Amino acid sequence: MKILVADDDPQFLKALKITLHSQGYDIVTARDGVECITVAVKEHPDLFVLDLGMPRMDGMGVIQGVRGWTEAPILVVSGRTDAREKVAALDAGADDYVTKPVSIDELLARIRALLRRVALEGASESAAPLTRFGDVTVDLNAKAVFRGGSGRQTRIRLTPTEWKVLEVLVRNAGKLVTRQDLLTEIWGAQHVKDTGYLRLYISQLRKKIEPNPAHPRYLKTEPGMGYRLDIGGTDGVSDDPEASR
Repeated sequence: MKILVADDDPQFLKALKITLHSQGYDIVTARDGVECITVAVKEHPDLFVLDLGMPRMDGMGVIQGVRGWTEAPILVVSGRTDAREKVAALDAGADDYVTKPVSIDELLARIRALLRRVALEGASESAAPLTRFGDVTVDLNAKAVFRGGSGRQTRIRLTPTEWKVLEVLVRNAGKLVTRQDLLTEIWGAQHVKDTGYLRLYISQLRKKIEPNPAHPRYLKTEPGMGYRLDIGGTDGVSDDPEASR
């Protein structure tokens, strides 16, 4: 597996390169955002380890730039601790976010988790079906959502994080997915208590795919437990306390 590490701290860059190489990874490096884009285009890494505060182009610019052509996981390792920075990076397309200083054991664990996710997605990609509920079609292979009948479909634009939430629910259609499982799958085990983020993204998804977001037919809340995608779309007045959030 090839990992691109981008950071403007030469000591951190050198230490991480040595450590990751000792674990059997093929490592390429960049010292600023522009160099990171250039190296990424040339090397096509399997995973990015990325700082946000780099010169010439910051990490947010890099995330937005590479997300146009690669789905390789992006692990942000940054000294920025503001929750808004984390949300912005995850929404832009980062897969995980950890703040400095970070232990090497934790960093290696996060890298392994992201690479396992890639392997699992690759194994199931060829069998991923189209899922339809109401006038909405979810294409897991294309990572796209459409509304409308055959020949007259329009694409529903989702942020990368909205897509990840919906994808987990679609792959488990009809089953309860706990809040903890969703948070771990999308943001990592360290975010299992960040239920506010999850409610926000569920609310945004409902606004985009539900006929009446205040009374959801498809994205159902199981109170106190988690969420479930009901592709049958049962009617009726919802007792969902989070439906309008």
